[in-house]
Amino acid sequence: MTRIRRTAYVALSSFGCIVFIGLCAILSGAPLLFPSLGPTAFLVFTSPGAPGASPRNTVLGHLAGVLAGLTGLAATGLLSAAPDLTHPSLARIGAAAVALGLTCAAMAALEIPHPPAGATTLIIALGLLHTAPQIVAVLAGVALIALLAVVINKLFGVPYPWWRPPRW
Repeated sequence: MTRIRRTAYVALSSFGCIVFIGLCAILSGAPLLFPSLGPTAFLVFTSPGAPGASPRNTVLGHLAGVLAGLTGLAATGLLSAAPDLTHPSLARIGAAAVALGLTCAAMAALEIPHPPAGATTLIIALGLLHTAPQIVAVLAGVALIALLAVVINKLFGVPYPWWRPPRW
């Protein structure tokens, strides 16, 4: 694939995924569209053969981020606190640090690297999305982008795993 075709493929595929997920968010009223889906889209369309781009790592990496974010909130007593990005407290900094540390540890230990999950864990730990319906929506958004990546990459003949990256 030429550089121009690859650039167009990445741009249009990412664009299409975000439009689709955004429309699903409008129709459902759920926060299915959130910032870390951007780097996920970039990864799955620019480097589909990279381990971090596989559907398995995408889904499990973000799941680790969500669980670690909730753990950080629980550990600091902030599960029901409103977000405040302009005046972070020591507790909020602690929640973010615990969440990111746990996310990175889980991805390393389970061999499921997916760097955008680091953003997801901060979205949760900073309280931007933290209620049960919001968490379900985040996970649904992740499932949607993973599914769309499989469909789009397969449709255009781009080598991409159905679930797991190939073993070296």
